[in-house]
Amino acid sequence: MPLKISHLFYAFLLSISCVFPALATGFHKAPATLHIPFKTKSTRANSKFKVKRKILEQYGAWKGVKYKWGGMNTAGIDCSALMQKIFQRGLAKNLPRTTAEQIKQGQRISVSDLRPGDLVFFQTKPHTRHVGVYIGEEKFIHASSSMGVTMSSLENNYWIHHFEAARRILD
Repeated sequence: MPLKISHLFYAFLLSISCVFPALATGFHKAPATLHIPFKTKSTRANSKFKVKRKILEQYGAWKGVKYKWGGMNTAGIDCSALMQKIFQRGLAKNLPRTTAEQIKQGQRISVSDLRPGDLVFFQTKPHTRHVGVYIGEEKFIHASSSMGVTMSSLENNYWIHHFEAARRILD
């Protein structure tokens, strides 16, 4: 019997010897806070993904709709009206009706800085402008006069030679 009591006593002393050093070293203090910047790369990447996803959802609704100059619905739509619809319905952002007004929106950016949601403008004829929305991986969505609402590559020679400007509309 005395052997069992001594074992319990030693176990008690051992447990106390583990707790006291923790208390002596400031165990009771609150841990230091970790500073996390407001915008990290992962939050920016996540934001780009969300914008792209919302644009692609809108593209799914408009894909294949024929081009119609001045058109604003699924019976036919032009490029600037498509941008208006995509931004309004998918991104809760209002855009003016025409490419002449849309190109004045946001801030000018270089092609190397493009990210999903940026508008890309092309000078297709001397007094004719075309607009699409960039979705990443050198691709953009637009209402093509020959193919209707479609996705194209900025690396296509036609678009390379007619590129005019890129504008960042979203924050």
